Amino acid sequence: MYNGAAGEKEMLTSRALVSGLQRGFWRGVSTTSQVQAAHAKDLTSGAVDCTVPQYNNRPDTPLPDVPFVTKLSSEQQKLKEKEKGPWKNLTKEEKLALYRMTHELTYAEMRKGSDEWKTVLGGVFIFMGFSGLLIWWQRCFVYGDVPHTLSSEWVEQQTQRMLDMRVNPVHGFSAHWDYEKKQWK
Repeated sequence: MYNGAAGEKEMLTSRALVSGLQRGFWRGVSTTSQVQAAHAKDLTSGAVDCTVPQYNNRPDTPLPDVPFVTKLSSEQQKLKEKEKGPWKNLTKEEKLALYRMTHELTYAEMRKGSDEWKTVLGGVFIFMGFSGLLIWWQRCFVYGDVPHTLSSEWVEQQTQRMLDMRVNPVHGFSAHWDYEKKQWK
């Protein structure tokens, strides 16, 4: 049913809303080639592309998916060509250089501990020291004296008063007192 000018106004408003959503909201969700191309430019700015194999040093996987050095210099290319021949012709330094092209660290270097525990322990001690100072400050300047109701004399008098009144004699406090012997059961 068409309402004339009012219906036309509603239709224009809904069209504007849909086109606004398409421009703003759907652009972030869209998978068009233009948006993907813009996203690819962001990947070159330092973000890691997790779709390609990456080099990592992990003791549980000592053989990485890709070599450590991917862009070889001219000396490294010559060494790679020499690697294709007999290994008896390679010196110890050349074998080590070939290994370092493939792996950044040896297995022993990966398993070697770090001195990070010293930093962590220092941080823990700083935190504990600060907490101790805060507790000391609160005890001296924030909290008052201990109330007199926590003194041993007061607690003893309060207990005797509760026993004299026979407070909760069936299952509670007074049920554990022997009134004839004047001692706890």
